[in-house]
Amino acid sequence: MQPRKKTYYGVSIGILMVNTTFQRYIGDIGNAMTWNFPVQYKIVHDAVPSKMTDLHNASLLEPFKRAADELIAAGVDGITTTCGFLSIYQRELADHCSVPVATSSLLQVPMVERLLPTGKRVGIMTYNGDVLNGPYLDAVGIAQDTPVAGIPQDSNFVRWIKEGDTSVTYETLKSEVVETARRFVAAHPQIGAIVLECTNLAPFSHWIAEATGLAVYDTVTMVNTFQASLRPRAYPMF
Repeated sequence: MQPRKKTYYGVSIGILMVNTTFQRYIGDIGNAMTWNFPVQYKIVHDAVPSKMTDLHNASLLEPFKRAADELIAAGVDGITTTCGFLSIYQRELADHCSVPVATSSLLQVPMVERLLPTGKRVGIMTYNGDVLNGPYLDAVGIAQDTPVAGIPQDSNFVRWIKEGDTSVTYETLKSEVVETARRFVAAHPQIGAIVLECTNLAPFSHWIAEATGLAVYDTVTMVNTFQASLRPRAYPMF
């Protein structure tokens, strides 16, 4: 097979970024210190936070296709994104791109369901629970009756993202996220594991797991698995 021509080498993961200005803490997909391997970012300038929960009404597919094409032409071996609502484009982007695509941490939900005993369900925590339904779930094989909890839309967490308010502290965000997780699990005792749709929830995965006693899957668990498949480890013979 003829080697693929690239501009740069050694970068397996290309990340399509929503155009944001809020603080991205370590653990967030948009903080390069989250990763133990090189990543390459590409901002999709039309994709501002206010549009990301309205993709069922107004398409941003073409800008994401163009940005993916640029990353692939330059040298990445796989494409992911900084917004879990892009699950709605999983099939279209996978069909369009010449490398594997993992749009959303929601891709993990069908797998995690099969890890749980009969009677237990996956619970999804999301940026906006009023919107995460219909095509966003159908596109990645998630049942519509899956329990979903959104961060309150009047919270500091939502304002932090929508307005790029860098004055909101880590501790404030952590407190709101953990309280949402506690209430979610209390309301749905059948939940046996949690998947975080929102990539910006991942810095708080440890605290969610501590507070609920449940396994937590997020964008970091997905991208680490994705990268490991693109660059499998070489093992010694003995």
